[in-house]
Amino acid sequence: MTLRLGLRLSLRGGREAIVRLALVTAAVATGVTVLLGTVALFNAFRTTADRPCWECTTGSAPGGWALGATRGAVLWNHRGDLYAGRPIKRLDVAVLDTGTTTPTVPGLSALPGAGRYYVSPALAELMDAVPRDQLADRFPGTRAGLVGTAALSGPDDLVAVVGRTPGELAAMAGTVAVDTVATAPSTDETTALYEHGFGIAAIGLIFPLLVLVGTATRLAAARREARFAAIRLAGATARQINVIASVDAALGALAGALTGVVLFQALRPVLADVTITGSRFFPGVVAPTALQYAAVVVGVPLAAAGAALWSLRRVRVTPLGAARRTRSSAPGWWRVIPLLVGLGLFAGPVFANGRQPNAVLLDVGLVLVMVGLVVAGPWLTLLAARLTARVTSGAATLLAARRLAADPKGAFRSVNGIVLAVFIGTAVAGIVPAVVSGQRAAGGGTLNEVMRASFGYGDAADGLPLPPGTAAELLAKVRAQPGVTVLPIHRRPGTTAPPPGPPPCDPGPGCRPDFLLGHVVECDALTGFPALGRCSPGSRTVKADLNRLLTSDNMLSVDRSLPFVDADNPAASGSAGLSLAAVLIRVDDPALRERVRTLLMPYVAASGSTETPQTFGEVAQTREVLLDQMEHVALAIVALTLLVAGCGLLVAVAGGVVERRRPFTLLRLCGTPTRTLSRVVLLETAVPVVLAALVAAVAGFGVAEPVIDGLEIRNVSVALPGPAYFATVGGGLLVALLVILAGLPLLRRVTAPDDAHFEQDPR
Repeated sequence: MTLRLGLRLSLRGGREAIVRLALVTAAVATGVTVLLGTVALFNAFRTTADRPCWECTTGSAPGGWALGATRGAVLWNHRGDLYAGRPIKRLDVAVLDTGTTTPTVPGLSALPGAGRYYVSPALAELMDAVPRDQLADRFPGTRAGLVGTAALSGPDDLVAVVGRTPGELAAMAGTVAVDTVATAPSTDETTALYEHGFGIAAIGLIFPLLVLVGTATRLAAARREARFAAIRLAGATARQINVIASVDAALGALAGALTGVVLFQALRPVLADVTITGSRFFPGVVAPTALQYAAVVVGVPLAAAGAALWSLRRVRVTPLGAARRTRSSAPGWWRVIPLLVGLGLFAGPVFANGRQPNAVLLDVGLVLVMVGLVVAGPWLTLLAARLTARVTSGAATLLAARRLAADPKGAFRSVNGIVLAVFIGTAVAGIVPAVVSGQRAAGGGTLNEVMRASFGYGDAADGLPLPPGTAAELLAKVRAQPGVTVLPIHRRPGTTAPPPGPPPCDPGPGCRPDFLLGHVVECDALTGFPALGRCSPGSRTVKADLNRLLTSDNMLSVDRSLPFVDADNPAASGSAGLSLAAVLIRVDDPALRERVRTLLMPYVAASGSTETPQTFGEVAQTREVLLDQMEHVALAIVALTLLVAGCGLLVAVAGGVVERRRPFTLLRLCGTPTRTLSRVVLLETAVPVVLAALVAAVAGFGVAEPVIDGLEIRNVSVALPGPAYFATVGGGLLVALLVILAGLPLLRRVTAPDDAHFEQDPR
């Protein structure tokens, strides 16, 4: 009977009940759609990360591939390649015994024979779109087919499996004999980074979603409390009131959860194109599990019922409990202390001695800043309200300020999620542009078009990387290309052994111990690369330590070590007859760059080097892609949080208008214009939103500045966030304000003077 009464009150309680049910359904549906989208993307990432990592396969030395090799083994040589900054996974294989069963790569029924190769669909499309000498010539033979999806992380993966003869592959350094292909997931360190990012996203979304559900289910709480108190006066028990309130809240939440599931299905194709990890996911893996669907459909109504029961705790005390109002204590100034202490832990050590604080202080400071933003919000709202009340003379502003001052905690409650999201987004958006600019600005930006190719140490007996004859052949081919500038880097023979114990000084500019100077470069060729250093007048060759330049994947580290060549280290002999350790090639034309890379690849593979020829701009781009992905994730959190907060604000505005229907109507009857009442509602809702965003943005920049200073980036300071940040935050706040405006027409309708009822004189 009580359950039926709850359903009747929810579904047939008049226009107000229908409007409330529709608003709750819309708000919860939006939150559920966002939540399912986040869960689906995490599932797609997790499925992709858990796929068999065939690239992680290891093996033994193939010296006995013709005699005594494991039956069914294959020769395996996995290395990286690049095209226009896009990484290519390349696997060269040779089947030793075609009469036996051999291991194979997931996605292929069998490994290709000599003179044949398989490529991923994305690589096949790219090979067909560019000239052969830029890409296809790197893969000898004919295309046998496509690599299946089981071997790929997503539809954008560039993968090639090339069949070679056993003799060809045994002569390539880095080749191993393999009898089992790895099936365990990858242990890439970036996996933990992305999981941490999804964890932050979950924290950033769950809190505002709970606030949204709580706000939606408490819509018109005061009027419902009065109704339930009247039902209690009529004889209902506290338990019956609990059932009625739970049914009322859970019904709207259930409808919203089911609507959210339907909306998510329509958005799944869009989510499949999201590039969280730098490439798209396969559409089939972008989906929540059945258990996650069930958890949302069941958990959201339960959370709504709990919020409703909490909001009606006064009615459960006594039937007259809804009429008693108590004012909570005003928030104190002490609430701002955690925020100030957190910012001090970040900024203090940097500005005091120019060093970044240790990791423990950073973590503690970050936690204090995030907690401090939430804790200090009500006090800052109270401060702003009191200041506004003192200096303002307008009726609308005064009414809004007084209401904010009366309940600053409640006013700030609906924007808690905005604070954390804007703080994280601003900090990341302040740090990332500076780091990216620093990567690109290494050497004054003159190294971005310079390609490096390292040839390793293929002959361990005498330490010769690329023999002089082979080196001369390669340099002649490279110099024959039009528009290239070449700097050969030769291996210096007879380098002294390092002394025991720590080095006499920190290696770098001004500290070049002789045992570190393992390279020789020609002074004439060095003039084409002025960022690397210079020779003294009259010198033909100079000794240098270029290991960091040739191996580092962090251009900030390279930039801090420039110049690498000191004028006071001339080489005693020339470079004739020396092996070639590496070569730097300046190529400005992108098409020519790919032809040069194609030309270099056989020599790199033959030398035994595992380094992929790439420009320093591409080295910087590798980190730039990861940093941009972090920024995109942070901005996505901000956008989704602002979307959820906007829905919560709409519900809060509508609920506030309905709850204050009587005082607003009386104000209109007393001659107060509707536009004045609209300004009251707008100001008391918009002020906490804008204040929260400003405080969070300032705190974000306050965290970014010490981080940039600690990284010691040359000639780069905290950069203004890019257009994406301003579009996300500014656009999100604008949408939130528009949402508030969308709820104002309700004020005119519910406060119409014609709907006011007065007691009539019995005469």
